[in-house]
Amino acid sequence: MSAPTYPRPRPATTGGVDIRLPWWALALPALAFIVLLALMLNPTDAHAASDPAITHLFERAQQLLGR
Repeated sequence: MSAPTYPRPRPATTGGVDIRLPWWALALPALAFIVLLALMLNPTDAHAASDPAITHLFERAQQLLGR
């Protein structure tokens, strides 16, 4: 009894779907992250934190990033 044969799958064509992101799809989230990080690290706004350890952490992070 012979084994059933199956047709070979076709090789993938090179003209497939080309997925490209527009420039703003990467730029806008990066810009939003930078703006939010700058708002968090601003020492004038750090006084709103109720815990002085958090304020110290933000000030230290700003000093490290400012170098």
